[in-house]
Formats: sequence, C-alpha cells, structure tokens
Amino acid sequence: MLQNDLLLRTLRGEKTERTPVWMMRQAGRYLPDYMALKAKYSFFERCERPELATEITIQPVEQVGVDAAIIFSDILVVPQAMGLEVQMIEGKGPFLPDPIKQYSDLKRLIVPDVNEKLGYVFDALRLTKKELNGRVPLIGFAGAPWTILCYMVQGKGSKTFDEAKAFCYTQPETAHKLLQQITDTTIAYLKGQVQAGADVIQIFDSWGGLLGPADFENLSLKYIRQIVDALKDEVLTIIFAKGAWQSLDAMAATGAHGLGIDWCIKPSYARQLAGNNITLQGNFDPAKLLSPIPVIEQEVKEMLKAFGPGRHVANLGHGILPNVPVDHARAFVDTVKNYSHS
Repeated sequence: MLQNDLLLRTLRGEKTERTPVWMMRQAGRYLPDYMALKAKYSFFERCERPELATEITIQPVEQVGVDAAIIFSDILVVPQAMGLEVQMIEGKGPFLPDPIKQYSDLKRLIVPDVNEKLGYVFDALRLTKKELNGRVPLIGFAGAPWTILCYMVQGKGSKTFDEAKAFCYTQPETAHKLLQQITDTTIAYLKGQVQAGADVIQIFDSWGGLLGPADFENLSLKYIRQIVDALKDEVLTIIFAKGAWQSLDAMAATGAHGLGIDWCIKPSYARQLAGNNITLQGNFDPAKLLSPIPVIEQEVKEMLKAFGPGRHVANLGHGILPNVPVDHARAFVDTVKNYSHS
C-alpha cells in the first residue's frame, strides 16, 4: 500500500488535500551524494548497476521530500539496446560515433529483447520499489521516438537538430521506418517497466518543440499516440513535449493522464488548450531555483495560484540545473507542500 498516493490521485483527477510535487532530473546532478557516486562510477555504470540506480533514485525522496521517485536512467539506453554505441562525454553530453544516415544503416539496428538488453533497468525498478517500501510512487520513463531519432541521426546533442530534421524531410520512408522501430522497442521497454513496478510512466519529448504543428503530428505525436494506446489501460501516463504547447489539445486527446508544460506558456492558456479532463504538470523555470529562497517561495505560490486547485502536479518546466543549491530545491518542494488553495 502506498503511504503517499497524491500523484496518482491527481493524475486520475481525484480530489486531493494538496498539490503533489516532484522535479524532473531530481535524481542526480545537483545532489552532493550523487556527485560522490559520479566521482567513483561512470555514467552507464550508475545506470546499469541496480544498487547504484536505486540509491540515486531514492536520494531526493529522503533529502528533498518529493512526492514521487523517478528511476535513475537515461533516454539513450534505448538506442544502445537497439545496437548503436552511446558514449557520455563529461562536459559535452551524449555522443553516438556511428549515427544513422541512410536506409542501409537500419540493418545495423534491432528491435531487441528488452529483458535481455534492458533488464538492468527492470532490476533497478524492482529494487527501488522494495527500498521505497510504499513511501511514494515510482515513475518510469522513456524518450519519445522523435527525440530518440534526433540523437540516433545527429549523433550528438544540438540546439536545432537540423541534420535530424533534414533526414526526415529528405528520406521520409527511412525516417518513418526508424521511428516505428524505436516505437516498438519503447512500448516493450515501458511495458517491462510497468511489470517491474512503475506506478506512472512519463514520455519525454525533449525536442518536440523544434517541430511545427503538422510535423509534430507526423514525426512525433503519431508515435507517442501508439505508446500511450499500448499503456494507458495498464498505468498512468504523462507526456512532456517541451515547447510543443501548440499541440496540447492533440496531446490531451491521446488519452494520457497528464501533460507536462514548460514555463513559456501561461497555465490558464495551457488549460484552455488542453481542456479540463487532464492533469497539467509544471511549469516552474528551473533557473528561478537560483533566486534567493524568499523569492522562490513567492514565485512558487504565484505558480500554484495560476494553476488553481486540482488536476495540477507541481514540477519544473524542464530538468533541475546542476548548480541549484539543495536547500533551494527543498524550498521549492516545501512551499508546494505547505500551500493551501482555500
């Protein structure tokens, strides 16, 4: 039995005593205890050793007081499982030395047996579930197929992913075949996460905002829809497509339980677009956590007031920044927990 099921009830649209709160990227880079593990183990060691992933996942529950844990992993474990090499380069981010450039490159990819290739994530979820012992729900996640394609084609991070976009526009058949392979892998992977104990699944479309509405439908949402369809009767689902607010109505129509939004859209406008039958999540600017604590408290109250009571999960509009002091993160969480809409 869960001692704190605020997140689950909010995603189901039930009445709750207060707004639940967690933070994207809460397990990791701003926590001193995480940095100590980072100094000892490589990035993928931290992901692939269940005891390390579990320890990192639980740190923010114990140290910051969030209402949910999100498994420590990375969206790029999926291309890795499909057969591409992925390196994490300190200070630079992900690097895929042999990216997909043409149709013949698809021969190098597989739709893997997820238990064989990603079983370590399922082991970490099972161990985390046991260690949490019902304190808070556990969130699993994956990258949206469009965002995964961006890295598989571009080979590294980018502000524009122009090579990935050009690939889709000049080789549409190859692009859609790749997107479908990623989608099939992701569905199997997320179903495995649910079986291993995930209470909620979030789909991260970090680069959805790079696409106009028609391209977002064709290259991203079409595939997210398949994932939500496959999962929505088994588990609560959240779509977070950063910057793609113009498609909130279409995302709401997928049957997902929650929609993440960033800080560039007013909560009232997001609600108008998404309708009243879905929970909104967000949308505090992560950089604002660098403000003095009294400013953070005031700004968080303004955010909560703007969303109003019910059907809101307090979160950041993107991942927490590495240079945020832990007591500032805690001030964000505590302000939400102490806030009353009455």
